Amino acid sequence: MRTKLALVIIFFGMLIASSQTTDYNTKKGYIAKGYDVVAYFDNQAIEGKKEFTTMHYGINYKFSSEKNLKTFIASPEHYIPQYGGYCAYAIAINSEKVDINPKTFEIRDRKLYLFYNSWGNNTLNTWKKNNVKGLQIKADKNWEAMNLK
Repeated sequence: MRTKLALVIIFFGMLIASSQTTDYNTKKGYIAKGYDVVAYFDNQAIEGKKEFTTMHYGINYKFSSEKNLKTFIASPEHYIPQYGGYCAYAIAINSEKVDINPKTFEIRDRKLYLFYNSWGNNTLNTWKKNNVKGLQIKADKNWEAMNLK
């Protein structure tokens, strides 16, 4: 019995520690600048409403509807943006945490990627013009290294 309890304590300790080491882009107090992360999976960039909010691992999320809020609560890990909600292209190329334009996104392999888009520099377009799979692999490795520091 003690062994099982110890394993449960270790598991939850690791879970809490891993959630605390990830840096999330929470401009405006919310991930994705308050845009509805569930709506992205319907190919829509919709700003969330204050009456439909929740917190997951200490990060605030806003939703455009109660339905999307409930969808997120049922399976939050599915909707969390890659790379803490920072620009996927900047993570891949420079290991740099760059803010995003919440209207510039891509759903690929059932994951949400957000991008910088300002001053004529739409990194989503650059991402798509290059070896996306290679950029994903590079961004994954860079993000892991950045969060081990």
